[in-house]
Amino acid sequence: MSLALQMRDYRLTTAEILYHMPDHPAVLQSFIWQHLDIAPRFPELRKFLDFWSRSLDGKLHSVRVGAASLIAPPSWDSRQVLTLH
Repeated sequence: MSLALQMRDYRLTTAEILYHMPDHPAVLQSFIWQHLDIAPRFPELRKFLDFWSRSLDGKLHSVRVGAASLIAPPSWDSRQVLTLH
């Protein structure tokens, strides 16, 4: 992870994306997305989700997002988990 990006408030962000299978809409599939992004606006994730909605057949069901703290050892903070429906 780039220290320069961390100094600009970028954090390692992980999103679990649940989506409906195009051929079987009643079945949900999981996709994990991980990228450097800025919490709480998540502009990189929003760009990716906009691309998904425009270009892919699987309709989005929900997105869970977790972001690591700025320049810290890896840890999981449940207060930083956001669920979007």
